[in-house]
Amino acid sequence: MKGIILAGGAGSRMYPISQLYSKQLTLIYDKPLIYYPLSILMLGGIKDILIISNEETIPFYKKLFNDGKHLGLNIEYALQSAPNGIAESFILGDKFIGNDGVTLILGDNIFYGKLDFFHRALERNTGATVFGYRVTDPERYGIVEFDEKGKAISIEEKPSKPKSDFAVPGLYVYDNKVVDISKNLEPSPRGELEITDVNNVYLKQGELNVEKISRGVAWLDTGTPESLLQASNFFGAIEDRQGLKVACLEEISLHMGFIDINGFDKVITNMPKCAYREYLSKILTDRKR
Repeated sequence: MKGIILAGGAGSRMYPISQLYSKQLTLIYDKPLIYYPLSILMLGGIKDILIISNEETIPFYKKLFNDGKHLGLNIEYALQSAPNGIAESFILGDKFIGNDGVTLILGDNIFYGKLDFFHRALERNTGATVFGYRVTDPERYGIVEFDEKGKAISIEEKPSKPKSDFAVPGLYVYDNKVVDISKNLEPSPRGELEITDVNNVYLKQGELNVEKISRGVAWLDTGTPESLLQASNFFGAIEDRQGLKVACLEEISLHMGFIDINGFDKVITNMPKCAYREYLSKILTDRKR
């Protein structure tokens, strides 16, 4: 399974800060926003990751992650020259995906809690799996309609009269057919290759699975200044209360076995003195006991 993070877009809702840098570089409590979606892929056991962004932002991601080897990852980069739609990710990532399945996560989506719903989708490894998350404002999202047996029968993008209150978050798991499906899409009236159109192809073929995300899992769509502040406060409170970091990539790499204790030690040695390094050093000390 390959992983893609789509971390581009104009970020117009974040103006004027978006004049300077991508919102995925915005600080969420103590780390850049892109750490959070990357951590989800890593917790799914995905080590081959493509970051898609614009020409101005890719150098910043390379400065953050390089090729990912220090984290036990293989990170590559691809340019999306214009915001041509989420589904273009699979066309840009065609060579990277190869013959594998692929998980796509949007760079401004954060999930916190047990990831059983994601692991089930990865284990299925056939067709497409999207997720349903109950929201209070369904008209803002792509919405899944279910029949009386709980089977998905339609997906509508930002409907004026939503047929359910289950939104589709920006996390998608596909088999390899998604590349050809995306290549054969027609642009929508707004000139984009829509991810909803991809999902509807799978739905018509009877190969779309929808995993409902249960209570106790937080999905944060950080597309506005207000939501960024809420996310920072949320994770700040959790980390302060528990003394454990969220989306700490180095800790996840060690936990998942992507790097061993010696690699973990080397990563820490290359960090400047800071609270982040102190946290990782404590983990190292505890592991060596």
